[in-house]
Amino acid sequence: MKLLGNIIWVVFGGLAISIEYLIGAVGLIITIIGIPFGLQVFKLGILALWPFGSRVRKIEPQHGCLNLFMNVLWFFIGGIWIWLSHVFFGILFCITIIGIPFGRMHFRLAGLALSPFGKEVL
Repeated sequence: MKLLGNIIWVVFGGLAISIEYLIGAVGLIITIIGIPFGLQVFKLGILALWPFGSRVRKIEPQHGCLNLFMNVLWFFIGGIWIWLSHVFFGILFCITIIGIPFGRMHFRLAGLALSPFGKEVL
């Protein structure tokens, strides 16, 4: 089922979302200051390409509160807009019964898009 869900996801928009994420990540990595944010966008792009069967795990911080600071900065710079777009598409997909699994994937991506620092995609 995971393979079938991923194939349908890629055909009906997952590839476009992933390409958008990867273009954004390259744009951020070109600037020296944007490298940490670009790496997080790569994480989102990989999850957006093949979401069924993958998991997101929280990483315990080792020292300090850098993840919290970066998540707050991320939220105000672009995380809120990515979150809003995934919530919009999640609601749109959940209108039909067939689209509910894809809507749930958008809600899952929205959760990661809101605070990607300190999380790992498995």
